[in-house]
Amino acid sequence: MQTERLEKELPGFKKNIALSDYTTFKIGGPAKYFYTAKNQEEFLKAISLAKELKLPFFVLGGGSNILVSDDGFNGIVIRNQCSNFNIKDNRILVEAGVRLETLVSISMENQLAGLEWGAGIPGTVGGAIRGNAGAFGEAIGDIVQEVEIFNLKTEAKEKLSKSDCQFFYKESIFKKDNNLIILSAQMEFLKNNPEEAEINKQKMINYSINRQKTQPLKFPSAGCVFKNPPDVSAGHLIDQCGLRGKTINNVQISEKHANFFINLGQGRAADVRELIEIAKKTVKDKLNIQLEEEIQYLGF
Repeated sequence: MQTERLEKELPGFKKNIALSDYTTFKIGGPAKYFYTAKNQEEFLKAISLAKELKLPFFVLGGGSNILVSDDGFNGIVIRNQCSNFNIKDNRILVEAGVRLETLVSISMENQLAGLEWGAGIPGTVGGAIRGNAGAFGEAIGDIVQEVEIFNLKTEAKEKLSKSDCQFFYKESIFKKDNNLIILSAQMEFLKNNPEEAEINKQKMINYSINRQKTQPLKFPSAGCVFKNPPDVSAGHLIDQCGLRGKTINNVQISEKHANFFINLGQGRAADVRELIEIAKKTVKDKLNIQLEEEIQYLGF
């Protein structure tokens, strides 16, 4: 019955799709059902149908910052590829499925400043807002003015102000309340003159070069595994404990950046989890600091 309804109402719906193909870690078992929504109507229809069928669902953006179980996900993964945007003066209204790198390019092309730090960061706008993604002392919550959501409890669209979103380091209300599904966001940038735009373009290039020098970008990963504790980097703590380069089967704590766990080829989620637990226990035992994961788990 479930399959028949999904096939009938969600054109392009698929079964048993390997999620390793849709994550930056290149790790993860199959989703029982999989659907790509290309516009908001399709996206909301898929969510409503999953809810009606009492089928667990997960909204997938760019697949970064996530670790999928080797057993996969026994529900429907709804891939958000809603990618409309509208520019007016120094504001951009952008749908959640737009890739963050695309938004960086759009803002630079229109001489709008505030997102230079996002150059080279994978994932979508929706995922970035959920985790309040940021780098170099800035974060996406700094420029978000309003977020449109679909509330699963009320089954209605709502708009949340910046303060409603409860942004702080790597956190937002969307991490605390899974009933709030991000649809789009209104962002406010600083308008540059041509000279300022050139300076910010160079800043963006420098950030990108810094990433290439300090992060293991040649290997699949989920980005930083842990949040940074106050006044210290998680990577430095892991390194202090002698874990840089530690490997379990085909997963390694990167020798280049110890807060990146990398897939050396055919990596398994079980090995990533084991390395995560080793890192947490070792840092706690040796330095009395409790590390907290930044990545999201699916299917465990």
